[in-house]
Amino acid sequence: MDLTEGTLEQKNDRAKKMMLWFGIGSLIMSFAGLTSAVIVSSKRPDWLVDFELPEAFYMSTLIIILSSITMILAKRALKSDNGKATTLFLWLTLGLGIAFIWSQFSGFSQIIDLGYNFTGPTSNVTMSYIFLIAFVHGLHIVAGIISLVIVIINQYRQKYNSTKMLGFELSATFWHFIDILWLFLFVFLYFMK
Repeated sequence: MDLTEGTLEQKNDRAKKMMLWFGIGSLIMSFAGLTSAVIVSSKRPDWLVDFELPEAFYMSTLIIILSSITMILAKRALKSDNGKATTLFLWLTLGLGIAFIWSQFSGFSQIIDLGYNFTGPTSNVTMSYIFLIAFVHGLHIVAGIISLVIVIINQYRQKYNSTKMLGFELSATFWHFIDILWLFLFVFLYFMK
């Protein structure tokens, strides 16, 4: 289909999807830069070897996987025009997103308990990168949570149904992206030790 074809609404929908994908592309480039910096810095003599990721990060990973599953279930319910199930799964996704943020801060506390801070005399380049990567990803989770809140409000206003899902789909795409991004970051940090 020619991108110039279709109604004004169809063109606007395509433009919104394209804007989201451009944003996702820029996030991929940003995190590629961060992970490249980690790889380069890992050659430094003060790089920690055999460090352990905080246990809370393992819990975060489970939580984020569950949140993607609940988002998939919400989308399936919406496609079936099951408003109650859609709303329930959206709330579960939101709750899991908040639990993810909580578990990340718990992970930061575990790092601090090991004697490492983000900056200052008790900082270490390895742990500073872990703080930075997890924190920046957490900011994107917060953006996803804001998006979910808007979707939940719109769901209560009955703005979505099986034939009108654009806002829902944009939010779901972003949510799945930041979930997959965390899985990549977790595996990357796990194997950088």
